[in-house]
Amino acid sequence: MKEQECASFLQWALPRMDMRWPGIRRVRGQVCKRLRRRLRELGLDDFGGYERYLAAHPEEWDTLDACCRITISRFYRDRVVFETIRDPILPALVQTAQERGDRTIRCWSAGCASGEEPYSLSLAWELGVSHGGPEVDLNIVATDIDPHLLERARVGLYSPGSLRELPDEWIAAAFEPVDDMLCLRGPYRAGVEFVRQDIRRNMPTGPFDLILCRNLVFTYFEARLQGTLLERLLSTMTRNGLLVLGGHEALPPNDWPFDRPYGALPIYRRTA
Repeated sequence: MKEQECASFLQWALPRMDMRWPGIRRVRGQVCKRLRRRLRELGLDDFGGYERYLAAHPEEWDTLDACCRITISRFYRDRVVFETIRDPILPALVQTAQERGDRTIRCWSAGCASGEEPYSLSLAWELGVSHGGPEVDLNIVATDIDPHLLERARVGLYSPGSLRELPDEWIAAAFEPVDDMLCLRGPYRAGVEFVRQDIRRNMPTGPFDLILCRNLVFTYFEARLQGTLLERLLSTMTRNGLLVLGGHEALPPNDWPFDRPYGALPIYRRTA
């Protein structure tokens, strides 16, 4: 089956799942590999046959949706963003929490995959900010639709390559070797709660001071759904709460109540 046949099929199928071809186009090789495997499992010869199969078996759309999920993750991905979160964002959130008489900073990692992003936030807090100092806790909720990825996240076992952007002293302090892998020590996992959710249908209860929604909604979903989900994200944010996007993402067109206090970085602050 030629690559173009798969691309044409995706351009037909993605809008029916509220997804965008431009978001999938760069990773279509990985998606098409999964789809060709699925066609072999079903005994189908081509994508035309798969279209007919989808029409006769509507539940197959869930499998197709899973084939189109891209999970590229590593610790401290977009290092400059995480360095900015470590300082000045987290110390500023400590001050804000203390001013409102609160002992908790609430964060949400949306589309957390196998946990590298929320654990990066935990490491930035424990090793870069807290040091047992401020009497404020960091509470992190991490959500993803894939139960297998969430189970991997709870275990906290990673290849050394996925840690390559972390400071060496953080790796030494927070991880222990297990065979040829590295396991995140329990204290750094303790503040992270993993919840299975599809962001298109459910969101955790806020309010959140910091939301990381990177390389998900504003890459893969079509514009109308982006707007709908952004409105819901706004409803879960505290006053002056922060929303972090992926490096190549932007908010959908509209007069959204955000400013960008950190220049070109994809970090948006709620203004109303």
